[in-house]
Amino acid sequence: MDYFKAKYQTIEDLPGVGPETAKKLREAGFSTVEAISSATAKELQDAGVGEATAQKAIEAARKTIAMTFIRGDELVKMREKIRKLSTSLSTIDTLLNGGLETQSITEFYGEFGSGKSQMCQWLSAAVQRPVEKGGLDGGALYIDTEHVFRTDRVMQFAESLELDPVKVLQRIIYAEAFTSQHQCALLDMADEIIKTENIRLIIVDSLTSLFRSEYLGRETLASRQQLLNKHMHKLLKLARAFDAVAVVSNQVQSTPDVFYANILKPIGGHIVGHTAHTRIFIRKGKDNLRILKIVASPFLPESEGTMRIGDKALQGEAEI
Repeated sequence: MDYFKAKYQTIEDLPGVGPETAKKLREAGFSTVEAISSATAKELQDAGVGEATAQKAIEAARKTIAMTFIRGDELVKMREKIRKLSTSLSTIDTLLNGGLETQSITEFYGEFGSGKSQMCQWLSAAVQRPVEKGGLDGGALYIDTEHVFRTDRVMQFAESLELDPVKVLQRIIYAEAFTSQHQCALLDMADEIIKTENIRLIIVDSLTSLFRSEYLGRETLASRQQLLNKHMHKLLKLARAFDAVAVVSNQVQSTPDVFYANILKPIGGHIVGHTAHTRIFIRKGKDNLRILKIVASPFLPESEGTMRIGDKALQGEAEI
């Protein structure tokens, strides 16, 4: 059974989508067949597309990407197509059973200064390595919400990974988000650039910083979680549609639930917890050592690994 077709290459190829409809869809952030395939009819209707046209376009796009039902043995073959991004850090790759998977979300969370953004910037260079060296030979899309991205640091990382620093920066598509709405809009409009720039890594650093600062008080919690939920699912849709690795960094909050102990929990509650496939807690050790612990994953056991933040690179460590 052939579950993959290449019938529709552009959104204009979809039934009922003429030039005017295509213009409306692109203005709303639906620029590719992949984006249409993962949309809901209501989202297309909100963009000004009629209900019947929206349904037809979505059904056609989904037939192009994949059918709804497949056999288990065919799922095995599909899973074989999922790739892994090596971190180039032996202990962390061992922890992740080879690296970060495409078509899923990996979350790194920890306290301020734990190395979350360093990991994100390291990966934005590592993804550009050739496939035979553990990379995905693709670019990175980097959404920065805390003004932490540093080109000089990325260039150091590129050199340590034996890459041309200038070329590495050329393959990183960067945007700084100033509000939570802006952050969501950047991701909503990203499908075209992901496709044209061969993006294989999508980073949101940090995921919840702006949400946390704008939605204050319990009365705003429901609104915050609804928007965060939509944002996370858009990220997952992009990762699956374009066979990319999705990475988010996340802040923590202290919850003194136990006497004499402060439990650090990632921001975002069950919304983030259920949508992120692999959750990794980073905590500080001595002498720039960082301990990474897999807290939750559908395919990896709970385990720990270490790395050290060096002057010009991240380095794997053999022991804690």
